[in-house]
Amino acid sequence: MQERKRAIIALSDGTVETGYAIGYQGTTGGELCFNTSMYGYQEIFTDPSYYGQLMMMTYPHIGNYGVSSRDDEARKVMVAGVIVRAFSWDFSNTMADGDLHTYLRKNKIVGITGVDTRKLVRHIREKGVMNAVISSEELDADVLVQKAKDWVPMAGLELASKVTRSEAQTISPEKHAFRVAAFDYGIKQNIINNFTQRGCALRVFPAKTPFEQVLEWNPDGFFFSNGPGDPNPMEYAVEAVNKAKATGKPIFGICLGHQLLALSEGITVDKMFVGHRGANHPVRNELTRLVEITTQNHGFAIKPESVSSDVATISHVNLNDGTVEGLHFKNFNGFSVQYHPEASPGPHDSAYLFDEFIERIREVKA
Repeated sequence: MQERKRAIIALSDGTVETGYAIGYQGTTGGELCFNTSMYGYQEIFTDPSYYGQLMMMTYPHIGNYGVSSRDDEARKVMVAGVIVRAFSWDFSNTMADGDLHTYLRKNKIVGITGVDTRKLVRHIREKGVMNAVISSEELDADVLVQKAKDWVPMAGLELASKVTRSEAQTISPEKHAFRVAAFDYGIKQNIINNFTQRGCALRVFPAKTPFEQVLEWNPDGFFFSNGPGDPNPMEYAVEAVNKAKATGKPIFGICLGHQLLALSEGITVDKMFVGHRGANHPVRNELTRLVEITTQNHGFAIKPESVSSDVATISHVNLNDGTVEGLHFKNFNGFSVQYHPEASPGPHDSAYLFDEFIERIREVKA
């Protein structure tokens, strides 16, 4: 039996829930968000796009299949804290390397279990995302509520430079036909896998790498990755996008990269009331009229009325709320999607987007 130590989660609006500590013992805070995926908690916890956020899983049983090093999407756990309904101290999976509690503790991630996550999710859906604090050392609710109120809000935060790699890295299969330069704003491992599995040599550059240095590698196309935080303060990244556009070579953006491409064309990107996070979001491809079930993770979105028909065509739309999920640009050879076609975790309906990017490279090189 594991020792059950009390823990508290306090929201900035004064909402307080008491439960039991999991993972590392301490205090943490950030924007409280939730993910509707039924599995893939390790991929979610290591997704750099969640950096600085408290992750609440809506599926009640978390930890039951343990953890495995091959499921990491980044070098370390990226979430600021974890909230679950019913934590599994033990696991039943012969392929696992260990249990989730030890994994969180090793990565110094504070968590809480035994709280009514359904109640908290409904609260956020009604009131909007807000900051919160989890603690297993400070149990004064009033103190924690004030800490949550004082926590820096996500809007206006540039976080990509916090999760990017420190030096460029080339990842290549034995034989490759094309060279893709990827800007790492928090790139997931499965995005890298999708490129190399299609025979692309990928050179991944730190977020603030001078574009002239990227050009020296002579890439055939440019990829702008997912990542955390607000895209609006990322002037350095928009500058890189504009320089990539000037080359005439194909450009592909996912999630944060999608937002950066939009900003470069004067399209507005705003903070969402709740955000989209899960592996079950229906998106309609407006070009084929087919519906894809997609993996999503974003708290910012394009303002639809800011998309001029002279600038871009809206290629994908979210069927839950009508938000813009994809763009085909008219003034340069580029396209982007808000969701995650690499789908880790999640369905593979959208993997064709990587093929579309490679086909654009092939056409330019022909």
